[in-house]
Amino acid sequence: MDLVRRPRRNRKSAAVRAMVAENSLSVNDFIFPMFVMEGKGVKEEIKSMPGIFRFSIDELLKELEEVVELGIKCICLFPNYPEEKKDKLASESTVEGTLYLKAIEEVKAKFPDLLIMTDVAMDPYSSDGHDGIVEDGEILNDETVEILCDMAVAQAEAGADIIGPSDMMDGRIGEIREALDDAGFTDVSIMAYTAKYASAFYGPFRDALDSAPKFGDKKTYQMDPANVQEAIMEADIDFDEGADMMMVKPAFAYLDVIKALKTNFDIPITAYNVSGEYAMIKAAAQNGWLDGEKAMMEMLLSMKRAGADIILTYFAKEAAAILKKG
Repeated sequence: MDLVRRPRRNRKSAAVRAMVAENSLSVNDFIFPMFVMEGKGVKEEIKSMPGIFRFSIDELLKELEEVVELGIKCICLFPNYPEEKKDKLASESTVEGTLYLKAIEEVKAKFPDLLIMTDVAMDPYSSDGHDGIVEDGEILNDETVEILCDMAVAQAEAGADIIGPSDMMDGRIGEIREALDDAGFTDVSIMAYTAKYASAFYGPFRDALDSAPKFGDKKTYQMDPANVQEAIMEADIDFDEGADMMMVKPAFAYLDVIKALKTNFDIPITAYNVSGEYAMIKAAAQNGWLDGEKAMMEMLLSMKRAGADIILTYFAKEAAAILKKG
């Protein structure tokens, strides 16, 4: 054959493949989601998420020593509250000394250089299990945003570096930005959950927080999986309201949405590699149906290829350990 182009020449060895690789993963890309709960000496594995645990604050601090040693620069902390501390207005979220705010303070005190991203939404504290105030079966948008602003300021006061509004209420990014600025937290960033879809891939996360809706679903505020242009509209709004970073959630089933946001906006785009995506690979690997390590790295790389600057993933520790080996 008389071929001018032989693409296989650029694949002939590991050294060549590494040299011409268009995308790569780094531990600097990762945010590690972690769960904190009440108690002492508690390290409780989440059955639907093998290798992921709920920690009491003392055990969380121990675990973070390994996280930091692996080179992970940022965690995203989520609280697990007992039912008796939940109510319709998520009142516990701003109580002085409450579990979540105390955890942020203690983590920041022991690991001052570790970035802490927080979760701003009502569902971990809501007796209804929804991300907003429920009245006659409806989710109240503007009244919910007021609570989210108070929550964001309380988290910033505790030491949060990045506020993550995960609720999908309209207008909350601008209101939270104003509330943070008015309280003197102009340096606290906002990572908007810009395109958060009403997805079937959140099941294990809801197990982790015991935060499933007590009735109905979240389709009146989370996005329809059929839509991409709507994600761009949401991104336009969040960008104009002052978001510093924007997230697509889930990631693997929405790579086209990550690409769309990356193409249209010049701020960092985050992919949330959610609990269901994690659980699928773990379950398949445990059954011997695929190589879990290789599938993990391929999945994460696909998010970078789609345009993600940051990946929020439960695989962060495992992937960081592999990357550290070189």
